[in-house]
Amino acid sequence: MIRKATLQDANEVAELALLLWPDHTGEELREEMEQILTQSDAAIFLALHDGQPVGFAQCQLRHDYVEGTSSSPVGYLEGLFVKEKFREQGIAKKLITMCEKWAKHKGCQEFASDCELDNEGSLAMHLKLGFQEANRIVCFTKSLGDSGVLSP
Repeated sequence: MIRKATLQDANEVAELALLLWPDHTGEELREEMEQILTQSDAAIFLALHDGQPVGFAQCQLRHDYVEGTSSSPVGYLEGLFVKEKFREQGIAKKLITMCEKWAKHKGCQEFASDCELDNEGSLAMHLKLGFQEANRIVCFTKSLGDSGVLSP
């Protein structure tokens, strides 16, 4: 069963999200999920098996430029996770379908996502779910520090 998560599901979603993003704390993710669940431009869908959460998909609207798209807003997959025991059963596809329907209902003509260049599992999953690769990029940052600051 797939259903849209509510604020009451924040703890369960955070527990699943922690398995996807282990560099965060459960408290950080619970707070983030509570915030997302109150936004009208975002949604989280839960996959349940025998009433227990086994996966989730987080999506939102992006109004800025999304690589490879030509419309705005764009529905964007922010996170997708299915517990290992329940993979290869079509659950991810059902979660993505719900996200796509939600995005279409919100006026989107396109749906997008991303993954790290070296995340071959995520790349394979995206391709299997019908996504097409739009581009590959390497992002850079540079600290501006305190030196070279001009005085007014």
